[in-house]
Amino acid sequence: MNLDLVLKKMIAYDAGDARRIQHFLKVHAYAALIGREEQLPPDVQERLEVAAILHDIGIHAAEEKYGSAAGKYQEIEGPAPARALLESLDCEEALIERVCYLIAHHHTYDGVDGLDYQILLEADFLVNAYEDGLSAQGIRAFRAKVFRTRSGIRLLDAVYGLA
Repeated sequence: MNLDLVLKKMIAYDAGDARRIQHFLKVHAYAALIGREEQLPPDVQERLEVAAILHDIGIHAAEEKYGSAAGKYQEIEGPAPARALLESLDCEEALIERVCYLIAHHHTYDGVDGLDYQILLEADFLVNAYEDGLSAQGIRAFRAKVFRTRSGIRLLDAVYGLA
């Protein structure tokens, strides 16, 4: 899988929406770093990185259909365009299925069933906390509730000065 092709396709998909492009680039960078730090197997690292790039692909459809970019609507609307994009790159079905599953759950914090899922949640929060201007108290509460990887916790603490 050529991640650069996925990045270019997603940039083209979100063309003109610099804020969202910046968002998924940052989430991808954090996810890739945490995945490497956690020593994910290569296939899991690849799925994680693809999912991090595509995780918010449903935002435009959610806004059109529901008038909202809320996480639950992103989860509903994201898998179909993600599948189409990945199929256009001739990706293996197993990769497509897992990435679509992760996109369909990237705002669901219970029932986490793999390190790729866990790290995607952590990477997305690392970016959202800054973009949404969360308080230190809010960040600490989310840390306690959701963060599980040592690498993600260390990164969150370092970025937000929580140590």
